[in-house]
Amino acid sequence: MAAATVALALAGSGRADLTKAMAEQNLEKRSQLALDNATAAYKEARAAYDKGENERVVEFLKEVEESVTLAEASLTQTGKNPRRSPKYFKKAELDTRELTKRIEAFEREMAFNDRPMLAKVKAKIQQVHDDLLVGLMEGRKK
Repeated sequence: MAAATVALALAGSGRADLTKAMAEQNLEKRSQLALDNATAAYKEARAAYDKGENERVVEFLKEVEESVTLAEASLTQTGKNPRRSPKYFKKAELDTRELTKRIEAFEREMAFNDRPMLAKVKAKIQQVHDDLLVGLMEGRKK
């Protein structure tokens, strides 16, 4: 129920690129589209930072966080056991791990004063990654 609330909350604030993922009926494919959008938004944030447009960086980082949240909610809504149907769960785990590495590299290259803008999104991506990994390793509680 909470995942449905998150998806509805994101529907109202979704960006133009995230609307494509939201329109996907297949929840597993929706999660993959959302993670693809997160990667694209990260690249845009990186480009905006290189141009000195910190306001746009914050916008793109918010989109990254929304995309990762949508991906997590979509996979949760499938109701599938990650150990029995690992395909999309493992792909999401790998994608979030790669995104975490990219965010950490970006953080190291940023000016010290600009780093706090990454803290929230970095924590969210890491939390989603950890939850996916635990789901794949332990499976669902009975």
